Amino acid sequence: MSADLGFTVGDRRLLTELRRDLHRHPELSWHETRTQERLERVLHDAGITDVRRVARTGLVARVRGRDPGAPVIALRGDIDALPITEATGLEFASTNDGVMHACGHDVHAAWAVGAALLLARSPAAGDVLVVLQPAEEVGEGAREVLASGALDGVRAVFGAHVDRRFAVGEVVAQEGPLAASTDTFSIVLHGEGAHGARPQEARDPVVGAAELILALQTIVSRRLDPSLPGVVTVAAVHAGRAANVIPETAELTGTVRATTAASRALLIGELERMAHAVAGTHRLTADVHITEGTPPIVNPREGAAWAAQAVRDVLGERALVPLGTTNMGGEDFAFYLEKMPGCFLRIGAREPGGEPRAAHTPRFYPAEDALFIGAAVLAQCARAAASPSSG
Repeated sequence: MSADLGFTVGDRRLLTELRRDLHRHPELSWHETRTQERLERVLHDAGITDVRRVARTGLVARVRGRDPGAPVIALRGDIDALPITEATGLEFASTNDGVMHACGHDVHAAWAVGAALLLARSPAAGDVLVVLQPAEEVGEGAREVLASGALDGVRAVFGAHVDRRFAVGEVVAQEGPLAASTDTFSIVLHGEGAHGARPQEARDPVVGAAELILALQTIVSRRLDPSLPGVVTVAAVHAGRAANVIPETAELTGTVRATTAASRALLIGELERMAHAVAGTHRLTADVHITEGTPPIVNPREGAAWAAQAVRDVLGERALVPLGTTNMGGEDFAFYLEKMPGCFLRIGAREPGGEPRAAHTPRFYPAEDALFIGAAVLAQCARAAASPSSG
């Protein structure tokens, strides 16, 4: 494909202005009302009029294909921001106090619109549904899109994330685990309080909590296959208020991360078993509550092959790079892959000479050229997956 990636000068101006406007006016999950209206308007102005609102603050735009009988493909761009105060110094920095596009969803939304423009001009074989999804950051938006029925009958789905670990022009499109599950837990240990000077009269939940924190670390080191990544993190501990009072309860909260469905089930099962076992050792009882988060993203072979071919078509073979390290962050795109094949990609977003910079931080920003690469690659993913030869 040519260096312009199929975009006109007008396209580039429109998409750059859109991205900067979204960045300047970020909105938190389930509050993306201005974002929804802005995206809806720019699609209509571009001649893409089959647009409907879904999942409260989301949109699905249908871009017609060449053949009404060909498979329907979906492309997803998430649109919500984070509760972070921006410190980038950008001229289009957030004007909403304490809210920032610190994960690149402004770029994701803009490149989804860009993909729609490219597909309107050079259609895929079948229709393409461009999903502008809310509430990814709280892990809820994808489920609501699926529940709406908007993606019923879709053959495959593709999405991507900016990543400053990779230079602009590099793309990860590979089979296998790409992101982890994101479950959280709360363990409340119930004992019996007493005066701090008379511990023999208590059933001390603080001592039980201390032992449990250490015991939970053995789940990954001794129960999980060493070839599989996993995390069990106790992130908060709450017990008591006075230095001379043994409390009645102690609470531990944290997160469990895994990269396969089987290892996810093992980690959660072991956490529950160990909590009750340690509690029993200290004459305590344990209430264990697991809040299910997003599943792991595991790109299937077929979807990854379509995506890799799309990258080759747009950027050439050398653009494909391996992930290189395990990503224990989560992504609610995983819910789509539980229902249909597809692929989630990482799009390089580090400018020449730039440094890797972590997402979810006040100074995160993706290089703007990543916008156009993401749009072109996703549009080509739709063409590759819908082509007759891909069946």
